[in-house]
Amino acid sequence: MGGLGQRILLAEDDRFLRKSAGAMLRRQGFMVLAAEDGEEALRLARTESPDLILLDIIMPKMQGFDVLKALKSDPHTSPIPVIILSNLGQESDSLAAREMGALDYWVKSNLALEELATRVGQALAGSRNHKGGPA
Repeated sequence: MGGLGQRILLAEDDRFLRKSAGAMLRRQGFMVLAAEDGEEALRLARTESPDLILLDIIMPKMQGFDVLKALKSDPHTSPIPVIILSNLGQESDSLAAREMGALDYWVKSNLALEELATRVGQALAGSRNHKGGPA
């Protein structure tokens, strides 16, 4: 089991979390593109077309919700599934993210690194099943 080379864009400004989550995803067979701020995340999404984006909300240069809005308004990047990965656990943030087109909203403190790779794999499998199917 594993990512089989699927590309994950990890947009996270916390250096430790970016490195540790990236290492865990790589061990599961995913290719990881890392961005430490919102502008870099948007640039990488547009140039690299990842299979999935894990997007923090609170980041320098451009906040995650602004990145999500830009991704979903661009026909080139709008099909890429985006999962918000945040320390903000308010239901209103989760609802706003989904209304803006995020596939899911995960609270970092509720998620062990080992679980992250499993859930990423499940999200990718689920998003493939939904592409081209009935709404």
